[in-house]
Amino acid sequence: MTALATLIREEIARAGPVPFSRFMELALYHPQLGYYRRARDPFGKAGDYYTAEQLQPVFGILIAARIRNLLGEMGEAGETTVVELGAGRGEMAEAFAGMRYIPIDLEGGALPDRFRGCVFSNEFFDALAVDVAVRRSGEFRQMRVGWSGERFVWVEAGRVDEEAEDYLLRYAAPRQEGEILEVNREALRWMERIAGHLERGLVVTIDYGYTAREAARFPHGTLMSYRRHHASEEVLEDPGERDITAHVPFTALEEHGKRCGLEPLRFETLARTLLDAGQADEFAAALGAGDAASQTRRRMQLKTLLFGMGETFRTLIQRK
Repeated sequence: MTALATLIREEIARAGPVPFSRFMELALYHPQLGYYRRARDPFGKAGDYYTAEQLQPVFGILIAARIRNLLGEMGEAGETTVVELGAGRGEMAEAFAGMRYIPIDLEGGALPDRFRGCVFSNEFFDALAVDVAVRRSGEFRQMRVGWSGERFVWVEAGRVDEEAEDYLLRYAAPRQEGEILEVNREALRWMERIAGHLERGLVVTIDYGYTAREAARFPHGTLMSYRRHHASEEVLEDPGERDITAHVPFTALEEHGKRCGLEPLRFETLARTLLDAGQADEFAAALGAGDAASQTRRRMQLKTLLFGMGETFRTLIQRK
């Protein structure tokens, strides 16, 4: 049993089964024992997964070009501020050179008070802690985490609170009995924060997820864990030792963002975003002019982005 598992088990013993958002928050962000707080690199071959930001410099060159182009269409000239949520190892810093670049992670950094430019994120919203609910007899009931038989288990509890019910009624159209759904309150709160700080500009969100219409494809929910490049639906094992994610509810981001003053501009595949970014120079800047080995490496990066991640990941672009 991990040290973090012991702490969570003791909390359950004191207060009873905990909301999954509490379990996920501790598993990922406990100050010393959380997955993203431990002294290890979760990315790359030696880690648990890859992200598009490891496919550098091609990813960064194209995304930065697309953001500059869209801001130019808005008439935003001069010094541009780019705030990156979930900046991690800062792999986008070089791509955003020449801009005022502000990296933010959940454990550090803050949105500037008022700024013009862009809020960019890549695989940020999928790592926010979510609550879990189950549909029973026409109502939504909480799914909490308890302890039984030397392991963490799901425990069906009472009806969800009013805020969660409103979220589910808005973004989870009535479907089948017994289906599992996630409530990503933190995603909505981040939309509110972004809208409150961004004076004028763009919000560019890249992630994997679903629209409200597509949610029926996930009757058992979308929670996944990742460890050593192996994906699993078992998210309660070994807290602190594995990543936990939930697909992003893009309809919720779009509609709540609109209520906060963020106008939906485009919702598309990542491949479409990258194609639009590279069409002006036929990807010359992204592919560079290095030696043969460098050229081959960049072409492989571009191929992976367009035909692998490009069709799985989506881009939501909002404007203020």
